[in-house]
Amino acid sequence: MERLSIPRAPIVWRLAAVRESIAENAHAKTIVLDVPDWPGHVAGQHVDVRLTAEDGYQAQRSYSIASAPEDAQLALTVERIDDGEVSPYLTEELRPGDELEIRGPIGGHFTWRVQDRGPLLLVAGGSGLVPLMAMLRHHRAQDSSVEARLLLSARAWDDVLYRDELSRLGASDGIQTHFTLTRSHPDCWTGFSGRVDAEMLTTVGPPPDERPRIYVCGPTAFVEHAADLLIDLGHPPQAIRAERFGPTGG
Repeated sequence: MERLSIPRAPIVWRLAAVRESIAENAHAKTIVLDVPDWPGHVAGQHVDVRLTAEDGYQAQRSYSIASAPEDAQLALTVERIDDGEVSPYLTEELRPGDELEIRGPIGGHFTWRVQDRGPLLLVAGGSGLVPLMAMLRHHRAQDSSVEARLLLSARAWDDVLYRDELSRLGASDGIQTHFTLTRSHPDCWTGFSGRVDAEMLTTVGPPPDERPRIYVCGPTAFVEHAADLLIDLGHPPQAIRAERFGPTGG
């Protein structure tokens, strides 16, 4: 299997200044950061964020990078966990001008660059969309001709991250977006309903004989279910790159 060449730079803690905080839905915000001396990243990588209380207590969490490598600022989309230690502060208390400690970029397996080609099949559950959105933004920034197809599973339309941006993507960008809503859907909904299944994956494609690069991200149970379906449909396991997340204390 082809190995990716990831820019190598010391992974050290850096101070990042908050430029703005953007509400994505009722429980998630995108935090846009200015990071001096940022070494650059590859779409799909993540960073560690560390908070230090006045008494010296520290809490650290990992967050996927939402911004394309071409963007001037670094963007992290954080979903609030009500009883968490980090996400409530990042989504509710953080203000422009505040500083955060971040370390990264981290990760080399779950990454994509336009020169890696495709076609791409991106399968996301909830906030698992974040690193895949970095890939789509990179795709667009490079005016890539690689065919990319996204299947996103969310509980309801109001829970979908980056709704307006995703709705602007289309065939002219070489990108197809598909949605399935598992709990409720708007009137006149024309997308899929229910959990991701084999029929959805077959409809979205591409088929195994096109040898797509497949990226699956979301909660552990979602990722395992989607990966099993893809293998049953004939996609080789080595073509599937997976990133799982689960309860971490937020």
